[in-house]
Amino acid sequence: MASISSIGVGSGLDVKSIVSQLVELEKRPLQKLELQAATVNAKISAFGQVKSLVSTLSDAASKLTSVTGWNGVTTSSSSSEFVSATAVGGTLPTSFSVEVTQLAKAQSTASNSISGIVGSGTMTIALGKWDAAGPGASGAFTGNTPASSVDITVSATDTVADIASKINGANAGVTATILTDASGQRLLLSGKNTGETAGFNVTTTGGTPGGLDRLATTAIDATAGAVQAAANATAKVNGLTVTSSTNTFANTVAGVTFKAEKMPETGTKTVQINVTKDNSAVKANITAFVDAYNAVNSYLSEATKYDAATKQAGLFQGDSTAVSLQNSLRAVMQSTSKGSGVYKTLSDIGVGVQRGGNLEIDSAKLSAALENPDELKKMFRGSDAVASGIAAGIKSLATDMLSTDGFFKTKDTSLQLSLKRNSQDQDRVKEKANTLENRLNARYSALDSKMATLNALNSYVSQQVTAWNKQGSN
Repeated sequence: MASISSIGVGSGLDVKSIVSQLVELEKRPLQKLELQAATVNAKISAFGQVKSLVSTLSDAASKLTSVTGWNGVTTSSSSSEFVSATAVGGTLPTSFSVEVTQLAKAQSTASNSISGIVGSGTMTIALGKWDAAGPGASGAFTGNTPASSVDITVSATDTVADIASKINGANAGVTATILTDASGQRLLLSGKNTGETAGFNVTTTGGTPGGLDRLATTAIDATAGAVQAAANATAKVNGLTVTSSTNTFANTVAGVTFKAEKMPETGTKTVQINVTKDNSAVKANITAFVDAYNAVNSYLSEATKYDAATKQAGLFQGDSTAVSLQNSLRAVMQSTSKGSGVYKTLSDIGVGVQRGGNLEIDSAKLSAALENPDELKKMFRGSDAVASGIAAGIKSLATDMLSTDGFFKTKDTSLQLSLKRNSQDQDRVKEKANTLENRLNARYSALDSKMATLNALNSYVSQQVTAWNKQGSN
């Protein structure tokens, strides 16, 4: 039979088909094992999703258990284009006026004009503070403590442009550029920072007379408008004068940072800053907490249900650990806070349980509770132990579940072990099927050989009988 292997030629049987069908019967348990493996993999993925949802719930609970989560404030400015302001959480409600009288300035100087080279020598740039006379020959300079100065080595062939390049590469606290006019080149220096202690003084040693020494600060004619002194920003807060080395006043009013953005074109402008309690941030945190819980509960409800109409079971239907997880979360959410506040349960603040276990917020009732934030905080955080509030209880439960030896790690280990055993079972079925195939092929090969011999003998006997018959008829 040309359509089959050589096995079966001797017997005349379709051995290939027979062996194939017998092997497939032996492999039939693989179908069930493969389905089980697919289910386990789906559960591993699904529990990974649940873990992510519980982690989100834990993060939401953290905002309701931390002190800063309850200390939200909002800051407003009557003219933010002139003075802007921010406040850190926990800042007490306050209101004050700000009148900026001067913006912070960085020192800048323009040297005397130089033509050609200045000769070899050293230029020293020191940071510090000038007196009221400002930079120039008439001013007095006091270096910062500890001293911060940088030496610039000037070679005999250096031009003013070369010196500017060396200054910019020396991290001396100033930047340099070149101005060229009819009289030659001028070295323009600008301080990198504002504030009266961010001034700088340039001194020189060596060089060609009338060359390098013309770059020193004391050689500059301050009356010609070639200098701008470094200055602090100044402002009046409720009439009291305050200063800052920058335009940002970070330590003037406790918890509040205000910034002088610009000066009015003429005169000054009084700006009112208000800091008030921000209940919207707390409401957003409570809403996020409820939404995060509903996401976990909905997922578990769908995964553990059985639809009688379609006779379809959820992936976790009958999984006691999944049901236990859902029940644990529900128990904490529906528990009574041990805090000493007037609110004890979520329903007290307008968060009610719906059919199926999800929560729904009564916005009006929650808004009323937000008018009493300290009592609301006690319900979520607890007043004595951190874990005595509802959010604190969820945080504690979630932390245990997400730990390296917690619920999700244990469940994943169990599922991975089940998957490993399934793989081993599949290997055993395949090995058994391969052994059967080899044994059947060997047996049918022996049968073929025997049948071929018998067929040859049968053919010989038939030939002999035919020959005898022919002889007898003669």
